[in-house]
Amino acid sequence: MHRRPPALLAVPALALPLALAACSSGSGGSDDGTVRVLASFYPLQYVAQQVGGAHVQVDNLTPPAAEPHDLELSPAQVREIGTADVVLYLSGFQSAVDEGVEARQPQHVVDAADVVTLEAHASSEEASPEDAEHESGDGHDHEALGDLDPHFWTDPTLLAQLAAPVAEQLAAADPDHAADYEAGATALQEKLAELDAEYAEGLAACSGATLVTSHTAFGYLAERYGLEQVGISALDPEAEPSPARLREIGAVVAERGVSTLFSETLVGPKVTETLAADLGVDTAVLDPLEGLSQDALASGEDYVSVMQSNLEALEQGLVCG
Repeated sequence: MHRRPPALLAVPALALPLALAACSSGSGGSDDGTVRVLASFYPLQYVAQQVGGAHVQVDNLTPPAAEPHDLELSPAQVREIGTADVVLYLSGFQSAVDEGVEARQPQHVVDAADVVTLEAHASSEEASPEDAEHESGDGHDHEALGDLDPHFWTDPTLLAQLAAPVAEQLAAADPDHAADYEAGATALQEKLAELDAEYAEGLAACSGATLVTSHTAFGYLAERYGLEQVGISALDPEAEPSPARLREIGAVVAERGVSTLFSETLVGPKVTETLAADLGVDTAVLDPLEGLSQDALASGEDYVSVMQSNLEALEQGLVCG
């Protein structure tokens, strides 16, 4: 397993709503006095909202229910990166955001890749050379990450690592509320620790269980809770698996008694459902939490509630001891 050495957090946190209204000057926040935070995709937005509370106005560069890997930014959005009080992103994950940060040089930035140690999470059953060739040239830009898996937020203990750095950068942008940001970070860390405990208890009997997913977005979750992830496709959620790969998955299902194949919310389930039907097993849905739908957000869903729904799906779909 390749590890990226943890870098020192040298840049500040996030700020800004994507409503492209009048830009505030300097780091004084928005017209209503709140700190403007800009997050590049949903889990980072959640952290900023939880830490900042009523003192921040947080917007997300990735539209609801959109696939963040494919994000493109308008010139206005790139300008917003430069005027935000705090920007929160994951370098190497969304090339358009990397370019925007490089071009606009926002004053306060938190790069999650400088906080969390990213790892390479290969499927426990490697794709065949034919499948690797099948998935090359797919248009997804993960070259900057190499073989590192960006989906660290599927492990709540890793997402919790962002709380303190975000609080620090919010405080740098808004010193008057530094104590509130510190308290918000502590509360978020406690909430995510409770979620981690729920997962540990719920999956306690599932150590070593095989988790077959449409693509390998759940490596950190699998590592944290003792599961073996097997991806129908690799890190690219839209890559079509080769016939050889589908045969390999069929063999895994038969040998390990897998009863459920998991598709995910942002990618069409056709391949997973077709394969499950051919193998005579069930399907279920996991949410990789890269971007919640507008309906989900409007109904009050958030990172914790969706992770709890994922836990229910895992408890029902995995073959546990």
